[in-house]
Amino acid sequence: MSNVNPLTDLSSSNLVIVAGKGGVGKTTVTAVLARAAADAGQRVLVIELDGKPALASLVPDLDVRSISAADSLEEYLIEHGFKRTAKRLTSSGVIDMVGTAAPGIDDLVVLGKIKQLERSGMWDLIVVDGPAAGHAITFLTSASGLLDAVRSGPVRDQAQDVLDMLSDPLRCQVLLVTLPEVTPVNELIETSIAVRERAAVHLGSIVVNQVDTGPPLPEPDDVDFGRAKVQVDDAMSAAAFRRTHRAVETAQIARLTAEVDLPQIHLSARPVAGLSPDDVAALAEEL
Repeated sequence: MSNVNPLTDLSSSNLVIVAGKGGVGKTTVTAVLARAAADAGQRVLVIELDGKPALASLVPDLDVRSISAADSLEEYLIEHGFKRTAKRLTSSGVIDMVGTAAPGIDDLVVLGKIKQLERSGMWDLIVVDGPAAGHAITFLTSASGLLDAVRSGPVRDQAQDVLDMLSDPLRCQVLLVTLPEVTPVNELIETSIAVRERAAVHLGSIVVNQVDTGPPLPEPDDVDFGRAKVQVDDAMSAAAFRRTHRAVETAQIARLTAEVDLPQIHLSARPVAGLSPDDVAALAEEL
């Protein structure tokens, strides 16, 4: 279910960064969006950031790459003539500490690598399984922060290039993901406000994941179960639970619509455990 054409919305940018509270299904949404775009004939690259390698199993026929801060920093140093230094830092483990010593640099080098891939022209769409909402703000503002802190040199140049990409809606958009539940919706509302106030990025559609899109539920009192009472009681309890759950979902989606002026994409509920490429393909067909 959707009140926007998702593929048209996606194809308006070269890069889509998927972000949201942990546990809302960012990886699933990333796979579904990539699957839908690929099925529409686009050349798609999927990127996961320092996460578990789940995406390759969900879209096994697509180009999936993992980008880490340490590898990106090593590559950055090598490209700028510090090959020996980069190798020593990597072998000693010091390179993993650079992000702590220079806040924002780890996010910047990751975004720099993504920028390099985006500018290559090899793909029509790059979909990034981005950081959880708490990290998303610092991730998206790292370039502007370093631009203010560094007056000259390659780090400033990299920060400017990344900021140019993030701030151009033809090149980049951020999709926020939520569940139709109170806490995830609260966090998405807060994240959308923070992104708009602090990050120079374009917010695309909101993806509401795991929505109960089944057929209308009958009134339990109107159903003739024709079975033993214990079975009827169990069925009535299950029906009451699902009706209550749907009411909560409807209320939270309405609240989200009222408080965040962005189009929504709704993906139907499916078992999270054991999600398969076929499940991803079925969800992609909903778009």
